[in-house]
Amino acid sequence: MSDPRITSSIFTRGAVDLGALRSAAQPTARPAGTPPASPSTPAAAPSGAVAGGGVAGGGVAVIDVTEATFQSEVLERSLTTPVVIDFWAEWCEPCKQLSPVLERLAEEGGGAWVLAKIDVDSNPRIAQMFRVQGIPMVYAVIGGQPVDAFSGVVPESQLRQWIDAVLKAGGAAVATAEDPRLGEADEALITGDLDAAEQAYKKILSDAPADAAAEAGLAHVALARRVTGVDPTAALAAAAEKPDDVAANLLAADIEVLSGQAEQAYARLVGLVRRSSGDDREGIRRHLLSLFTVAGPDDPAVAGARRALASALF
Repeated sequence: MSDPRITSSIFTRGAVDLGALRSAAQPTARPAGTPPASPSTPAAAPSGAVAGGGVAGGGVAVIDVTEATFQSEVLERSLTTPVVIDFWAEWCEPCKQLSPVLERLAEEGGGAWVLAKIDVDSNPRIAQMFRVQGIPMVYAVIGGQPVDAFSGVVPESQLRQWIDAVLKAGGAAVATAEDPRLGEADEALITGDLDAAEQAYKKILSDAPADAAAEAGLAHVALARRVTGVDPTAALAAAAEKPDDVAANLLAADIEVLSGQAEQAYARLVGLVRRSSGDDREGIRRHLLSLFTVAGPDDPAVAGARRALASALF
């Protein structure tokens, strides 16, 4: 999961705050990407197969999702039905405790929500988009964007409470789902078709100049272009060796944002602003603002970084 073009920023805009119901689970999850403990680990359902048997009325309750089906099965489906993503892997023992409970609750839900199972080993790009650092990791997606998440194994009673909150949020969000064209633009960005993504975001902005999601997507395209062909390890090392080299540190900040380390990137550039002056200082400030646009106005890390930037400037 090291492709620097992919990040979760396009999926975190305008998130509904369900923080009060976040899981208080202990950090029992193993890091994503850790090899199986032994070759005898039981296999889970094969990718692409429907894990559940459906629900009353013929609806699907549980479905395996791949990078090829993510757009239709998660983003588009979530415009009308809440989707809960279960990030798992065959070697993950905690996943074997949580996943069966999620599947049973999805079946009991009767189609009110859908459980999308994503194998992190088979679909690393999706896992990276959502900044999955350990599994099991569960996300709720409504209206094409995630609204809340938790990691680790939680008691069934707490899980039911969390799902109830997701369903309430889903009912409120259906009428205000974002422009469906954003899904197509995001998909182009995810697959690396930057020209198509750029054109799609610009089209949306031509019709709705204040669309923050399209602005974020367009800024993300520019960010992806800046890191194309760059060796992330070498770039970060170069910035570490020359902490006052403006170009090296701007590139390092880009890489950190695309690696899910946005707060570190913001701190890097705020520090550089403090040590700079004149045109260099203004260039750094503008670059940092462009990274804020990628994250979107509702990102709490952006709010803190804006305050730090104001302090550095004045």
